[in-house]
Amino acid sequence: MTAPISPLVIGVDSSTQSTKALVVDTVTGEVVASGQAPHTVSGEAGARESDPQQWWEALSAALHACGEPATRAAAISIGGQQHGLVTLDADGMPVRPAMLWNDVRSAPQAERLTEELGGPKAWAERTGSLPGPAFTVTKWAWLQENEPEAARATAAVRLPHDYLTERLTGRAVTDRGDASGTGWWSSATGAYDEEILALAGLSPAMLPQVLGPGEAAGTVRDLPRLPLTPGILVAPGTGDNAAAALGLGLLPGQPVLSLGTSGTVYAVSGHRPVDPTGTVAGFADARGDWLPLACTLNCTLAVDRIATLLGLDREAVEPGGSATVLPFLGGERTPQLPHAAGLFYGVRHDTTGGQLLQGAYDGAVFALLAALDKVLDADADPTAPLLLIGGGAQGTAWRETVRRLSGRAVQVPAAKELVALGAAAQAAGLLTGEDPAAVARRWGTAQGPLYAPLPVDESALLRIGSTLTGADALLRQEVHG
Repeated sequence: MTAPISPLVIGVDSSTQSTKALVVDTVTGEVVASGQAPHTVSGEAGARESDPQQWWEALSAALHACGEPATRAAAISIGGQQHGLVTLDADGMPVRPAMLWNDVRSAPQAERLTEELGGPKAWAERTGSLPGPAFTVTKWAWLQENEPEAARATAAVRLPHDYLTERLTGRAVTDRGDASGTGWWSSATGAYDEEILALAGLSPAMLPQVLGPGEAAGTVRDLPRLPLTPGILVAPGTGDNAAAALGLGLLPGQPVLSLGTSGTVYAVSGHRPVDPTGTVAGFADARGDWLPLACTLNCTLAVDRIATLLGLDREAVEPGGSATVLPFLGGERTPQLPHAAGLFYGVRHDTTGGQLLQGAYDGAVFALLAALDKVLDADADPTAPLLLIGGGAQGTAWRETVRRLSGRAVQVPAAKELVALGAAAQAAGLLTGEDPAAVARRWGTAQGPLYAPLPVDESALLRIGSTLTGADALLRQEVHG
């Protein structure tokens, strides 16, 4: 059977909680069909795991939900959650559930590996990032120490998107964007770092081939349970953040603020990022450039929790007052305060609940903007609007707080499912030979309401900054219940 000649492509977002598939017209960017299926995440005491077979079943269900248009697609690409450790036996079957990005059991292994290579500077210079517990290399080290039988039974190690791509094509491949989140791919050389692999006790033969931008991963095999035509092209896919950058069609220096359970800031750069402090992750993007990225742990979920404690709707903010709120309910990553708890300071008799809630928004956005300052480099355009994405981007209080504290214009893209759209743009670029980011720009994915800049609220910035400094010792203490 020959592959169909069609202007349709499929973009997939295999995230922590679900798989979403979009069938997209390569000419117009119109989403002609979509489907979704859930995943289950299990674990306690820092563990977060999922069965990779469940991702495959969810992919099948999501594609079937797309209906007949899926059968006419000419190419497909998988965007997936980053960092997850997928261990396969000699028959290609999962040895154990995958350890997900937010599984933090490998924190001791992260500290040990950092020291064994020569400290943070050595890691940053070689990989662009420090190997925190999210990174795959630390999870593999944890598995060796805690489940040695599972490690011995492992014949191949994959990332979540690699696993799905390999199920589609039969080829063990990945891309530089997702590989850059493992800790064993060197951003300095563009290859696996054999010294790091030796430290982690992992053979390079167990890893997939890293494809370059524009290379095909292969073609879809004859898979009767999937509504795909055998022989259609499979793009290399990438990690979720790199896919979202493609989905927005980012040009170098365009800043993005993603407001979700955690907050993320990033921008495409032509310069390889190296940050020995660990604040900025020096990821590669899916095009051949770089995607410096920083993350805060407390964003929409933390602010919503404070709204609930105050008995207020999340939009019930009020201006004024002297209160500062640091909403570090689950510790914080940027700034690096792993033991921190939420802090209210400057509360007076006349302080209102709405002012406290606005203070929580201010504290969360302050941390994001501080992280963004570290992400942006010489490529940054100081006049470019901040692209606001994620669930929080739809909230008026979030948008207005970003405008008031940043002093920059804010644009809220109308397009949803940016990871899946980025994967679709990659698949379309593979078909047409175009830069996938240019495909997304042609589709107009970043278009949406543009809000003019506001004068910077310098007093709020000064108040939050001085509170952070003054409370530093307190925020570093572990809170005991």
